Amino acid sequence: MTIAELDAMPGAEAAEALRACCGSATWVTQMLERRPFGSRESLASHGEVVWQGLTPADWLEAFSKHPRIGARDARGWSAEEQSGVEGIPDGLRASLVELNREYEQRFGYLFIVCATGKTASDLLAIAQVRLTNPPGVELAIAALEQQKITRLRLEKLVQ
Repeated sequence: MTIAELDAMPGAEAAEALRACCGSATWVTQMLERRPFGSRESLASHGEVVWQGLTPADWLEAFSKHPRIGARDARGWSAEEQSGVEGIPDGLRASLVELNREYEQRFGYLFIVCATGKTASDLLAIAQVRLTNPPGVELAIAALEQQKITRLRLEKLVQ
């Protein structure tokens, strides 16, 4: 899709396209209010500005729309982004599943990381380090990771 096509879409269709980039309803609504974007750079810039103005509740909503790292149910862009965990040995997958469980138990939301270009071993190491973070620090890191994911997805949306 092009920027012109996104700008010209009816609101419901544009909302669906933007929701594929970020699962926060507030983010989608505020992005729709900023149309027309006119350029890829403007779209990316608005995406970041809107994200930075959201609340932790909005961040958590966005996080909840992701599959777990290493889950076999990842589809679409999530599957592409997590391609580094395809075909990994069962033992490594089990370690990712266990770290996801520990992370969710400690922080109350799923482990969010921009997985693009990372191997399963990379993701495991990142999760192990992030499990040691204080909750407030970790939420800020997870929000930055979601911001990276959203930016990459906006780029994919209007390629």
